[in-house]
Parts: sequence; C-alpha cells; structure tokens
Amino acid sequence: MSSQPRPTQQSGPSVSTTATEEPPLLAVDDLHTTFTTERGDVPAVDGVSFAINEGEVFGIVGESGSGKSVTALSLLGLADGATVTADQMRFRDEDLLAKDEAGLREIRGNDISMIFQDPMSSLNPVMTVGEQIAEVVRHHGDVGESRSLFAELRRKYVTGTSESSASWQRAVELLDTVGIPDPADRANEYPHQLSGGMKQRVMIAQALAGDPDLIIADEPTTALDVTIEAQILNELLDLRDEFGVSIMLITHDLAVVRETCDRVAVMYAGEMMETADTKTLFEDPRHPYTRGLIDSIPRTDDDREWLDAIEGNVPDPTAKPQGCPFRTRCDAAFSLCEEPLVAYSAEEPGHRTWCHLYNDAVANDGDEVQRVDDAEAKQLIKEHEASDDLVTPQRPNFGGEYR
Repeated sequence: MSSQPRPTQQSGPSVSTTATEEPPLLAVDDLHTTFTTERGDVPAVDGVSFAINEGEVFGIVGESGSGKSVTALSLLGLADGATVTADQMRFRDEDLLAKDEAGLREIRGNDISMIFQDPMSSLNPVMTVGEQIAEVVRHHGDVGESRSLFAELRRKYVTGTSESSASWQRAVELLDTVGIPDPADRANEYPHQLSGGMKQRVMIAQALAGDPDLIIADEPTTALDVTIEAQILNELLDLRDEFGVSIMLITHDLAVVRETCDRVAVMYAGEMMETADTKTLFEDPRHPYTRGLIDSIPRTDDDREWLDAIEGNVPDPTAKPQGCPFRTRCDAAFSLCEEPLVAYSAEEPGHRTWCHLYNDAVANDGDEVQRVDDAEAKQLIKEHEASDDLVTPQRPNFGGEYR
C-alpha cells in the first residue's frame, strides 16, 4: 500500500459533547503541557481536547505515564514548572488561561476541587481532620469568620477552631455527608487515627467544602481494597445525584470506568486515542489500544488460559515516535501511522477515534476511495500483516482477531 496524504481534520471540537445543545461546564481544546528538562522538552500532554457537561461523570483512562494527572493539574494551574498552552480552556464563561495565580485560587475550591491520589500525603498529620476541613470552609465558604493571616495562625497554633464556630459545624456536616460515622468525634482525630477509606472520605469532604461545580478525582481509590473502593465510588455517584456536581474521574481501571462514568476518553502518551459514551466504548471499541485495554480485563465468563496483555511500555516522552505514539506496539500499524493523528468520527454521536485505520483513503482501490468500517478495518489488519508497508511490531499479537 502506498502512503496516503494527511487527511483534513474535521471541523468542530476534537471531543464532542453529548447531544445536548447546552454549553459544556468545562471545554478544553488542544491542550499542551510541556516540561523543560536536562534531556529536552517533555510534552506530557500533547494536543488533548475534551468537554465535560453539567452533572456528568467523565472518565479519563490510560496507563501510567499517559498524561492523565498532568491534564488535571494543568486545568488548575498546578503543573509546576510546565508551560501550558491551549486554543481554549474555559470553565463556564471563565477563561482559565487568562487567570493569574490569584484568579486561579478563586477557581480552585470554589468552582473546581481536586481529590488527590494519596490522602496520607495530602492531609496535614499535625492538624485534626475537622480543622483541615474547617480551614477550607473559611477560605472558600461564606461563614463570616476572619481569614486574616493573624487569625489563621492564632487558630492553628494557639486556640484551634472553636467547636461552636460555623466553619467547624460545617466540617462536621461534611463528614456526615460523606458517610463517616460519629462525625463530631472523628473531626477531632488526626489522619493517622483513621483508616485508608476514612482518610479518602475526609479528602472528599474537603473537596465539597467550597461547594464546587466540578470535582476532579485523581485515582481516588488506588490504595484501597475492592470493598472500600466500591463504597468510595458509590459515595461520589451519590454526591453527583444529590448535588448535581460534575466529576472528572482519572483512573487506569476500565472496570471502574464501566461502572461509574457516563463518557470516557482513552489517553496514551499524552494524546487522545478514543472518546465515546461508556456503553459505546465497551460494545464497539475502535482504536487498537482501546481494544487491547479491554482484552486485558480478566473475565470469569471465558476460557482463556492466559490473560491478553499489551506488551512494551509507553514511549519515552522525550523521544516519542512520529505520528501515532502507539504504532510501535500496535499489530495493525502501517505506513500512514507515521502521519500526524486527526480524529475520525463514527456513526455514533460523540464517538471519535484517533486512528488512521478509519481514514477514508486507507482502502484505496485505484481512483475509488472506500470508507473503512469496522469489518473492513479487521480485513485490512490481516492484509497488512504481509505488506511491506507494515511497521514491524515489537510484540506478538496481543488479542488475536479483534472482537
């Protein structure tokens, strides 16, 4: 097969919102986050676009090193030492790119909150959990308490927060909201006195303290057992249902995505690979990377002797391959994969795939161009295996014929 010219990118946002005509809560177009190191520039996030709607759970899934967490930190101005650019990064009618540090501090907590991966390293070990939540309430809530530096230092080192104060009472209410038993007593305890699940609930309570419209949950259940994990995820969904808060859930676990998310984006090496509503993604995965992730999920209803796995590693960000970053691990790779990626839309609204197998010009028979659908894509994979245009994969076939 001869190399095809680069296709024209489709107009409109790179990641579609749902069919609703209402503007999204958060809209991000062509986000780039680059770190400068001794080895050169590291494009941790490379042209990512997505939108999050009111009251939905939007998942971002991918391997470690795919850029999920850096994407979230970039939204809040917390990617220390990085250069962040984008065509658009808007929260409601606020241009996040135009905000200085003071403006971003007003956004953080009040409008967008973040739950970090490790609560033990995020919570202050020498302050009670009630005081830590009350501090957030004072800074982002409307409780009529002094926020001066002197007042904060006096509370922190001399008097503590009065249990009759509005901020303390609000902290106790929030602990109760997230399902912590005996919240008034727990508020007086220190982080080391709480279990992992309790500490994560404290982090959720902190995130709720400013009454945000969007909560970014970065691997919120990583260190928890499966029982506590289910409880925390259900807690997040209950908060969405009760308060209408939107959630951006960052995870490497597709099983978590399937149970909790309305829509999902798959990231790899700092770039988007595929985005769709969750049901469509699992029933009709189009990108070879997405299919590989789904094939690697353990199942109880099949007779596989070995789990399928995507061998190899995410490429070094200082030496990413030209074109599709997944092509060095992809069994379906061919010459066009060396060209820059653009999004191809499926028939299902909002389903987009950054993969040249769905380029209109891939199946080219003389002057006649045939559109590639899933069946044709599968056939092309077989045909390309013996082709000179095939980029030699670095691993054996990871899943047999695509399902």
